[in-house]
Amino acid sequence: MPRKGRVPLSERVYHSLRHDLAVGAIVATERLGEERLAETYGVSRTPVREALARLQADGLVERHADGLYPYRPRLEELDNLYELRIVLEQRGIQRVLDTVSGSSASVTTTAEPNSPAHDLTSVRAELERWRELRDDPPEPGPALVAADEQFHLTLLSAAGNTALAEALTAVYVRVRPLRTLDLPTPERIAIMAAEHISVAEQLLSGDPSTALRTLIAHIDSSRTHVLARAQQAMRLTKLGQAMRD
Repeated sequence: MPRKGRVPLSERVYHSLRHDLAVGAIVATERLGEERLAETYGVSRTPVREALARLQADGLVERHADGLYPYRPRLEELDNLYELRIVLEQRGIQRVLDTVSGSSASVTTTAEPNSPAHDLTSVRAELERWRELRDDPPEPGPALVAADEQFHLTLLSAAGNTALAEALTAVYVRVRPLRTLDLPTPERIAIMAAEHISVAEQLLSGDPSTALRTLIAHIDSSRTHVLARAQQAMRLTKLGQAMRD
């Protein structure tokens, strides 16, 4: 039995591999060989094998004829993942709308146990954070992607259903490598900040209906952009394959 408080090797390797896959540190077309990964993480092959099995169950690793590879979504799968995002996040704000329209409770800044009330304190903190990011735009990269994800997860967590937030996290893990590699322009960063601020302000001002419309338009815009960029990347790849060094 492992000592109390000691993290098993397979758990450590699992989280390290999950992180490296998410930020694009592992080449998507590279086979995940146990021996090479064991050397990379300084462990034996057994914890690597166990970690890979968990990642495959998570849908982050897929088996090909010659071994395991990082999950790479097809265009239709990417579109489906964004559709799932919309369903999850829409349901979060819909819960706020249900609360507002109900006679038994209203949106509050503190959530009581077993109550449909919503905790918007964290949303207020996110609003201040994105006002700061608007005034001092961050560099594109993993930190910006993480900040964007945190905003949306905060909105969903404030709805009072942790299962919704967990499902959204699973979606993010699968699309994060693409988003991390697709560096946004300063213009897109400014638009992202402005739309986040609008959603938070509308929600906090007691106008969840408008917040919902703004949020869906925001996600739809991101969906269109990511799909277009993915299609462009595929065309460029084919063009590159037709060229010689």
